[in-house]
Parts: sequence; structure tokens; C-alpha cells
Amino acid sequence: MTTLNASLFQNMSFVHPEYFYINGFTGIPLSKFYFVFLFMTYIIAVFGNSFVLFVILTDRSLHTPKYIGIFNLALADFGETNALIPNLMKTFLFDSQYISYNACLANMFFVFFFSNVQALILVVLAYDRFIAICSPLRYHAIMNNFSMLAASMGVWSFSIVLIGTTVALITRLSFCKTNEVKSYFCDHGPIYTIACNDNTINSVMAKLCSVLFIYAPLVIITVSYLGIFLAVSKITTWDGRIKSLKTCVSHLIIVGISFLPVISTYISALIFTLHPNTRIISTSLSSAIPPMVNPIIYVLNTNEFKDFLLKTLKNRLNIKVRVLAK
Repeated sequence: MTTLNASLFQNMSFVHPEYFYINGFTGIPLSKFYFVFLFMTYIIAVFGNSFVLFVILTDRSLHTPKYIGIFNLALADFGETNALIPNLMKTFLFDSQYISYNACLANMFFVFFFSNVQALILVVLAYDRFIAICSPLRYHAIMNNFSMLAASMGVWSFSIVLIGTTVALITRLSFCKTNEVKSYFCDHGPIYTIACNDNTINSVMAKLCSVLFIYAPLVIITVSYLGIFLAVSKITTWDGRIKSLKTCVSHLIIVGISFLPVISTYISALIFTLHPNTRIISTSLSSAIPPMVNPIIYVLNTNEFKDFLLKTLKNRLNIKVRVLAK
């Protein structure tokens, strides 16, 4: 009985390091210039998404299902940018590559949480476009403010539960061989693979998250657009077809920017042996670029945002003219 108790106690005891060592970008020439680029993407992403959030909040005409979805996308982009880039730049620009165990888990949660919310909100927006084009007469009955708010809350809640569970399961791992993480942040895969006890459940959760937040959203969005293209092909006039497709352009571009780099990296890793630095740069770019580009695309391709900018500029010019006239 004593031997059995000792065995159980040993299995229940987990070795947690005080710190993890993040070794990403090691040996990459001219990496300082890459960090300058990341800093620029960070500034643009923060101001761009803040602008989108502010416009949607203040302009009552934008309190519609589509813009509620865009608001949630901008909020997820804002969160992902702030969870990833400042910590990344602090780590490597200031040679602070050690991160405490608890801070590492917090960083892991927030990076994956916001990026996965982004993926699922894109699915919700794809469904919004599908209903708008394929069932325009029923659009307001199906896609109203309440249903969009409910769908958005469901996305945030689902992501909290699944990512929270995934990160919490890291605490049952022991790290008795190394604390070196071969990534540019506290990445889930590189961390659970260096554990020295059974990590089967962590591997299962990693695959489940990949399916639910990468492959399934891409498949659903693709099916939605196949339905949209089929519906558009039945429109008799070219003007009608172009008008319908114009409402999808911004969403399609964002979907391509968000998913194609990640999918390309996954496929390349299966076919070729990628150098760790190649994987790190490609995945960091696929995380940093979408939050920067998304608000630019929506501002440039959406009349409501352009009208808001024009009104703001006109008001400022009128104020300056009045001041000069006095």
C-alpha cells in the first residue's frame, strides 16, 4: 500500500519551472529591422482598430448586424495585437527572453483566445453575407441586432472555455528536461512537446483547436461563398451581380489574409522540413499582419467609414475657417 501511495503521489507531483526561455528569432540576420516593421504594424493596428471601434460605437446608423460583427472583429484584432507584439518586442529587443511560468500561461491564453475569436467572427460575418445575398427578404428576420449579439457572445464564451481548458491542461505537465521554448512567444505546441510526462491530452487539445479554429472556419466560409456565388450567378444583370459581390469584397480579402498564410505554413511543414526561423517568421507575420490590414480594408471599402472621415474632415476645416475669419 505504501508503494502504491508513493507511486500515486509521484504521478500527482508536477515539476513547473520558475521561468521559460523564449528562443525565437535567434540567429536571424538584421532582426532589428524586423522589429521596426512589427512596431509599425502595431501602431497602425492599434490606431486603425481603435478608429473602427470608435466609429461604430458613436455612429447610430452603424448599429446593424453587419457592423456589430465588424466591431467584434476589430475588438479581437485589438486584443491580439496587444497580447502579442508588445511582449514580443520586450522579449527580443531588450534581451529579456525569460518569462515566468504564470506570465507565460497568461500570454498563451490571450494570444490564442483573441486569434481564435477573430477566426470565428469571420465565420459569423460569412453567414451574415450568405443570408444577405441568398435570402435577402428574410435577412432582417434572421440577422437582427439581437441574433448577431447572441452569436458574438457565443463566440467569445466558447473561445474562453476551450482556450482556458487548453491552457489549464498545461499545468498538469512536468518540465524536467528543458525550459527552452522554440517559438517567439509562449506557444502551446512548443511548450507541451518539451514536457517529460504524458502529454497525450495536450496533443489532442492542440489538434482539436486547430480543427475548430482553423480548418472548420475555413471550410464553413468556403461553403458559404459557394452558396453566395451560386446565388449571384442566378442574377440576370451584370450590374446586379457586381453590386452583390461588392458587399463581400472586404470580408473575402480579410479571410484570405487571415487564413492563407497559416494554412500555407501548415502544408509546407507537412511537405518540407522547415527551418525553425522560417516557421517563426511566417507564423509571426500571419499573426501580426491581419490586425493591421483589417481596419484599413474596411475603412477603404466601406462607404459608411469613408463618409464618417469626410464629415470629420469637413467639420475640422469649417472650424479652422471660422477661427481664421475671426
